[in-house]
Amino acid sequence: MPVEQSAIAPPVTSTPTVNAAPPYHRRRWIIAPAALAAAWLLPLAAVALDAPWVLPPVVLLATAGLLRGGRSLLDRLLLATVLLVCLTTAAGLIFAVWPWGMAPVPVTGTALTVLVLAALATGRRPTLPRPAWTDLFPVVGTAALVWYVAQPLLRAGDLASRLTIFARGEDYLRHLSLVDVIGRHGGYLFLDPAAVRDDLVSLLVHYPQGWHLLVALLGGHLTPTGTAPGGVDLVEPFLWWNVAGFGLFVLTLLWAAQRLPGPLHPLGRGVLTVVVGALVLGSQLPRVLWSGYPTETLGLALTVVLAVLVARPLTASREQLLLLGALLVGIGYTYYLFLPAAIVLVLGALLVHRREVARVRRTALVVGLVAAGLAPVPMLLGVFRANQTESLTATVGPDLTETWLALGGLGALVIPALLLNAGRVDRRDPAWRRWLFVLLVSVALTVAIGQASIGLGGELGYYFNKAGHLTTVLLIVGTAAVVRLLPAPRRGRPVRTLAAGLTAVTVAAATVLFCGVTGWHRSLLVVEPRTWAQRWVHHEVDQPTRAAVVCDRVNREYPAVEGATTLVLDRSPYRSYLENICVSTLQGTTSQTEAAIYGLPFVEPDRTWQMLERMPGEIRLVVTTDGARVRVNRLLRSTPELRDQVTVETMFVDEPQD
Repeated sequence: MPVEQSAIAPPVTSTPTVNAAPPYHRRRWIIAPAALAAAWLLPLAAVALDAPWVLPPVVLLATAGLLRGGRSLLDRLLLATVLLVCLTTAAGLIFAVWPWGMAPVPVTGTALTVLVLAALATGRRPTLPRPAWTDLFPVVGTAALVWYVAQPLLRAGDLASRLTIFARGEDYLRHLSLVDVIGRHGGYLFLDPAAVRDDLVSLLVHYPQGWHLLVALLGGHLTPTGTAPGGVDLVEPFLWWNVAGFGLFVLTLLWAAQRLPGPLHPLGRGVLTVVVGALVLGSQLPRVLWSGYPTETLGLALTVVLAVLVARPLTASREQLLLLGALLVGIGYTYYLFLPAAIVLVLGALLVHRREVARVRRTALVVGLVAAGLAPVPMLLGVFRANQTESLTATVGPDLTETWLALGGLGALVIPALLLNAGRVDRRDPAWRRWLFVLLVSVALTVAIGQASIGLGGELGYYFNKAGHLTTVLLIVGTAAVVRLLPAPRRGRPVRTLAAGLTAVTVAAATVLFCGVTGWHRSLLVVEPRTWAQRWVHHEVDQPTRAAVVCDRVNREYPAVEGATTLVLDRSPYRSYLENICVSTLQGTTSQTEAAIYGLPFVEPDRTWQMLERMPGEIRLVVTTDGARVRVNRLLRSTPELRDQVTVETMFVDEPQD
């Protein structure tokens, strides 16, 4: 498959002709009114037929049809998906201020109108390339991995089972709350914090919300009413969107690894697919599923696409610039931790191609100004309005060992292979040198975050680990340099062909074995007995955790009531903490319960005392153990002024402890 080598195609000179414009160019102004009318009639008809779900695929196909970068159908569809994701995160600024929110008709009508105008301005007729056999490798690999990681969702048959997936940590619940509130308000929440004061816990108001906006928007297109589900109804689709995001991440990795080396023998592509898939499953990357990091997942996917476009750019110059600018915006609104590295990569690419960029300076200026104005907004709000730099001091335990294992182990294999390709094997191909630059920038980001954490009085921890995830992902894509060095079969040379086949099988089998993908061998890249992928897939959803059972029962038996705040009190402080986050998320009361959940000591009875003291108004306290009931009664006897404020409800739970 031919691969684009430079951002700007060489200028082509031709002799002017006296012929009139091509028929399509002559007819496009006649077609324009009909196309603009169809842009609005189609979404109106889809909503009238209770089928708004058809609208996102229509917009995707129309966008892919107008792009010209990429040679295969997968190239077009993936680039169009990424472009739409990034542009939608920017459009969220409009959704929050115009009167229609994220209703399917105005959103799709506007998107199709923009596409029609773009087609008129460029004179392009929507066309799609034929599928290429090379598309099968990323598609089949992604389908296999998505099927594997979707197993817990396929086994979860009720709400308690699904909440068990959430109960491993509170991050999932907070993301669920953001999607719920964004769906109800129809746009970004940080644009009007006062409007969501009663609907959302304050610490989430300035959190990057691009992923949540996308889920709420697409979720609204999957319902006949055009309104995203909320509360309990949101739990199952939220989990599937989370798996879909991981699938997009895997697809971008496989696509990037196939694009980076350029032309490659089918045997090499097969080996590369197995190697990349095995490294994803055998590293700590599936922890984004286990711990609930969907925004990081999307941020990694977008950064990988940007990196591979820097290393091996599109030949369509304006599309290259548009995608780079859009990716900066998308990264900024989904996971801005990676934005500094993305900016450096784009600036480096512009510097290398400065002559070509000068030929399309107007496009470069417009895209640059828009990206510079939009991309830093969430970061600036987070730093100056929410003081999110304090998070750099957050710590994490043994995961740093896994980060060092991944960086050291993969780096020892990938960097020498990149140097060999850049200096001897493919010295005329600049993609290998550019990928070394990409890795250098990512490592610099990781070091800078580590230094910032130490400088702020903390230690290497949570966000150092996140930056290490990015470097790990880029090293996994860089394994294409290793595969590029393997012998390739040659027609008429049976001995070489046999040796190439044996080598390919050995490399693929060794990667699967030593990464623990099979489930019976411990991975060399993680310190746990089982890989994160295995832990996720073998979720015991058929035995719901106590926190999930309590949350489910409280939500059913004690629904939210006006004027009263429902709180849960269990045996241990941390279990009570998780259960209160879960119940308040399902009932949409995270703002009302914030004072009783966050900033309290995890020591009893101090936590219960402060929880009751800090909450204004009527409190409905659901106790789930006899010990919790005794503790509350003792506190109420010693504090008579709280007796009229607190109503104690008993709901003993006999399910096994977590």
